[in-house]
Amino acid sequence: MAKLPPSPGTVRESAALKATEEGGDVDPQVALPTFLLSSLPVFPWLVSSFTGGGGEATDQGSLDQDCNAPGRRRVQVPKSEALEVTKFAIDVGFRHIDCAHLYQNEEQVGQAIRSKIADGTVKREDIFYTSKLWSTFLRPELVQPALEKSLKNLQLDYVDLYIIHLPTALKPGEELFPKDENGKMIFDTVDLCRTWEALEECKDAGLAKSIGVSNFNRKQLEKILNKPGLKYKPVCNQVECHPYLNQSKLLDFCKSNDIVLVAYGALGSQRLKDWVNPSYPVLLEDPVLCAIAKKHKQTAALIALRYQMQRGVVVLAKSYNKKRIKENMQVLNFELTPEDMKAIDGLNSNVRYYDLLLIAPLSGLDILIIKQRRINEIIFF
Repeated sequence: MAKLPPSPGTVRESAALKATEEGGDVDPQVALPTFLLSSLPVFPWLVSSFTGGGGEATDQGSLDQDCNAPGRRRVQVPKSEALEVTKFAIDVGFRHIDCAHLYQNEEQVGQAIRSKIADGTVKREDIFYTSKLWSTFLRPELVQPALEKSLKNLQLDYVDLYIIHLPTALKPGEELFPKDENGKMIFDTVDLCRTWEALEECKDAGLAKSIGVSNFNRKQLEKILNKPGLKYKPVCNQVECHPYLNQSKLLDFCKSNDIVLVAYGALGSQRLKDWVNPSYPVLLEDPVLCAIAKKHKQTAALIALRYQMQRGVVVLAKSYNKKRIKENMQVLNFELTPEDMKAIDGLNSNVRYYDLLLIAPLSGLDILIIKQRRINEIIFF
């Protein structure tokens, strides 16, 4: 049984707030909104908020005290729909747009943002834009040019958050997934500490307000945190996290270091055969979740999302159905009991839906599950 999480609705004090109270210098930042907007073939959204800061490494960013503030959402959309769906999302209240070079639609998303600024719906400072540094740009000298390329596509002056997409370096070049003549992925050797220093320079240059990571395990996080001369700590770590993989140890570690854990795959993921292990159970059909949902007169998806909220995790929910997007707001209208939380904790079984997110489906390798697990431990957790 996993350790019972903090009491519902409670989160730790913001490191940026601490710095202010202690007289430290914290750069004015746009708070990360409660809900996020994104750009994959699905619509994840986020409940909770954290702020970025300047100054010392401990002040670079943290979870905001009011993690349940309503009114903002996150969405992911296909490239063909990115323009119109992003505009729709902003119209109904989405304010954080989470995108990436990998998604290949930043041009359309940027166009949507600018159109909503032009028609007076929002101001630039109302939008919190996140982008991600792809694996072919992890060499230090390629980091700022990669961010500048995203900014050019977006036609924006800065991003609010820039994160390392994966702690796995691939051969630099135009190909997103470089492979050799045998179809095997071509990796690169890069010191992530040097990559992080390049991100720090992007922040100092004003190209990114805050910086963070994604898919890092504890050892990889410690490598950054213990780096001599660290200027800014990662503001967040985005990882797969759901009731079947609650990441309690990683969550405790992140909290102890004022790093926000951001959960993707929060609803168990889509059943995409090339990306997800199809043999695993469907999370939203779990009897425990369904029973709790029935008790609260909510959906199993909302229970899974609320569970993450109450343990202080930023959560991304996937849907690009407009009706479901609006229904997701109901997550703010109820609260799980300590008994509910304990029951959901008990579902943890270390099931990882994204068995081989990067290597197997793209290289064509026929790898046994045990080998997939071993590779995952190297790349992700």
